[in-house]
Amino acid sequence: MIAPPETTRTDSLRVSCMGASDVPGDGLGHPRVWLQIDPDVGFVDCGYCDRRFILNGGPADIDHDQAHSAKP
Repeated sequence: MIAPPETTRTDSLRVSCMGASDVPGDGLGHPRVWLQIDPDVGFVDCGYCDRRFILNGGPADIDHDQAHSAKP
């Protein structure tokens, strides 16, 4: 079974990804790429490392939707 992609939440529609090299340590990473999140979709995946960037409060932000739909 393939592990799910790493996810990063963001408030910006435009994000950059450098793979493991943007995490401290000795990771190799990949060239920096700029990605644009479609506001109607709410996320974008990096074509190099499959990291998923989720727009906070967007349609793909399931954690946000569940937190706000819970009744006190």
